[in-house]
Amino acid sequence: MARGEAEVTIRSNDPCWCGSGRKFKRCHRAPGETVRPGATSPRRQVPVGIERPDYAEDGRPKRTREPFVKDAATIERMRRAGRVAPAVLETTGTAVAPGVTTDELDAVAHEACASFGAYPSPLDYRGFPKSICTSVNEVICHGIPDDRPLTEDDIVNADFTVFLEGVHGDNNATFGVGALDPVSARLLEVTRGCLALGIDAAAADHPVSDIGRAVQRQAEASGFSVVRSFAGHGIGTVFHNGLSIPHFFDPGADTLVEEGMTFTIEPMINAGAFGARLWDDGWTAAMPDGARSAQFEHTLVVVGGKPEVLTGGEGGHAPG
Repeated sequence: MARGEAEVTIRSNDPCWCGSGRKFKRCHRAPGETVRPGATSPRRQVPVGIERPDYAEDGRPKRTREPFVKDAATIERMRRAGRVAPAVLETTGTAVAPGVTTDELDAVAHEACASFGAYPSPLDYRGFPKSICTSVNEVICHGIPDDRPLTEDDIVNADFTVFLEGVHGDNNATFGVGALDPVSARLLEVTRGCLALGIDAAAADHPVSDIGRAVQRQAEASGFSVVRSFAGHGIGTVFHNGLSIPHFFDPGADTLVEEGMTFTIEPMINAGAFGARLWDDGWTAAMPDGARSAQFEHTLVVVGGKPEVLTGGEGGHAPG
């Protein structure tokens, strides 16, 4: 967690964040609608012969630092990993439907990853027990897949990273489950747009704060807020290498974007006020006010002074 912010709470009798005109307790905090932890299945096994990252055995990364700027050979390997990551994400997204559990989504992603001869980077990273993160409704990020079935009008973020040829490729997308209420549909649309604007701002010789400025401006102009507690990150042979990419304007984020730099942009946009509450599992971060949060993510490299999306897939963008 990069930094904390003050938590804001909607009281039960306040108007719901979704604009329905109903009280919060009668709308999106109705009994059974608030996300709660479910039961998790045993750890899934990665087939023998697939290359593992250095944390796969004990959960502890042995390397946490690397050059932010990559050489040509590493970038080429990241391009190949970047083609696998969105293929797995899209396969996972096609399985999203009412009645499907997030654990079943994890199984889909795990098997799809293995079919490419790749390792699912989240598995065992600092002890994370699953192959993807699944974050439903008010969960911001790092949700652990479990036996909770998705229901009509849920939103679910699937965050998947692949480890292939010694490098990582990270992407995520938020999917609607059935027909969405207008505010949730608008939230997904705006969040996609925030990612696109953040990518456009990732030009060489500009500070990384320009990325956050572009994201925050778009989100707040649309009536939403930006999570401050989590950021994009440098990536390559190391999953998270110390480079931080805030998604709000932080004048202290003055690292200059450089040719050959590789990193993620992954804005988390909220229908309510920003904040984060960590569950007892030590991973799941949720909105304190119960409002919904959406996220989309790509891994980038800067080439010719401009951002190249490594995880764009055939359509050039994350599914969802």
